[in-house]
Amino acid sequence: MSAIKRQSSFKMHQPADVLFPLFSAEGEKLWVPGWDYKNVSGSEGMHEDFIFLTHGHSDSVQDIIWLVKTYHPEKHTVQFYRVEPEDKVGLVTVRCIEIEESETEVEVTYEYTALGESGKKFIAHFTEDHYKEFIEGWKTHLVHYFHSLK
Repeated sequence: MSAIKRQSSFKMHQPADVLFPLFSAEGEKLWVPGWDYKNVSGSEGMHEDFIFLTHGHSDSVQDIIWLVKTYHPEKHTVQFYRVEPEDKVGLVTVRCIEIEESETEVEVTYEYTALGESGKKFIAHFTEDHYKEFIEGWKTHLVHYFHSLK
C-alpha cells in the first residue's frame, strides 16, 4: 500500500476562536511537548505558502518540511503539506467546528503517500487504532495546556 487517509475528531470545551490559533507553527509550541520549528519562508505569521521545518520524530534524522497549503482563519481551517524527503508526503487538515459558543469539534485528517520503502512501511502500520490513539494524544495535550492556564 502506498497511500492512506485517516480522519478522526474530538470535542473541546473551548471556543473555536481560541483553539484554532493553536494549530499553527507557533501555536503548537504552547501545547505539543518538544515542538519547535524553524521559519524558512522569510515572512512572519501563518499564511498560505508559509514554509517551516521541524526535526523528524523517532528514527528520522532529516528535517520535515511543512508548507501551508490553505489557511482560512475565518473558517477555522488549515491544511499543511508535510514532506519527509525519500520517505512520505502528508496532507494534514485541521478544522475547528464550533458546536456551541464554548464547545468545538476538532477534526483532523492525515493523508499520506509513500515516496519509498520506509514510507510504505509507515503506511502499513498507520492503522485506524494507531491513528485514533495519536489524535487522542492531541486532546490530552490540549486539555493539559488549558488546565495549566488556570
